[in-house]
Amino acid sequence: MALAEAPGSYGRPGGFAGRARPLSLGAVPPPALILLGILSVQVGAGLAKHMFDRLPPSAVVALRLCTSAVVLAFVTRGALRAALRGRSGRDLAVVTGFGLTLALMNFSIYQSFARIPLGVAVTIEFLGPLAVAILGSRRPRDAVWAVLAFTGVLMLSRGGDMDPVGIAFALVAGVCWAGYILLSAATGRRFPGSTGLAAASVVGTAAIMPLGVASGGGTLIDPQLLLFGFGVGLLSSVIPYSLELEALRRMPARVFGVLMSLEPAVAALIGVALLGEVLSARQWAAIGCVIIACVGATRGQEEPSA
Repeated sequence: MALAEAPGSYGRPGGFAGRARPLSLGAVPPPALILLGILSVQVGAGLAKHMFDRLPPSAVVALRLCTSAVVLAFVTRGALRAALRGRSGRDLAVVTGFGLTLALMNFSIYQSFARIPLGVAVTIEFLGPLAVAILGSRRPRDAVWAVLAFTGVLMLSRGGDMDPVGIAFALVAGVCWAGYILLSAATGRRFPGSTGLAAASVVGTAAIMPLGVASGGGTLIDPQLLLFGFGVGLLSSVIPYSLELEALRRMPARVFGVLMSLEPAVAALIGVALLGEVLSARQWAAIGCVIIACVGATRGQEEPSA
């Protein structure tokens, strides 16, 4: 995640790490790439929530992860086979844990989307990477950002119309996001390029697919829903991470983190535009608290070494 860890991952599955430039976007300013990536992720989330009327969240998650796994496995197919050959049990355990965390993170946030507004769920989920950033810092002032973020989430959770189960799922997603950051770094040290992420995506898809098939049943073979699920996978994973990687080639990770801190606000706006999820002034203020905390925790961080 940009708030705390390696560029190009930002705690979400599907990013392309490696030397190959996925898109020819050199003429587009890096901040525009970041904003387009954020917009793509949240539009994908909004469309996924639209699918819940016809498919349960676990089935939509399965389609999203399957899309990411197929694309990543195809892109890294030669390198992936070589990277997995002769691996130690510890290496395989790390990448397996990475994949299972990936599956649980996506499952939890989609379950949250089904119960509470998109902007609220994404804001609460941001506690995970923010916690990694703050706990990994030695700056005393970061305690202020932690208190501000906690205050914002407390304001969201105390709303009378908020489903406590949805809030709990968003918190679980945040914990998984923190775990994703740590396991992403551990996997990156063991596997070259995107091979570790590709292997983890396959593991995550295998873990969630039985639940997705059981809950979705025969509707999963509906061509229209399959196409829609593929689009959600592209919008939520493949497209944004390609844009983020290109932006990170040309901007400091700290600036990247500041821009990515806008994501809760974008999620709330997409919730209004696509889903009619109008938030109260209190909820907007709470989202603002978390955004300010994310920006504060990101600014002043040392740039990661090459």
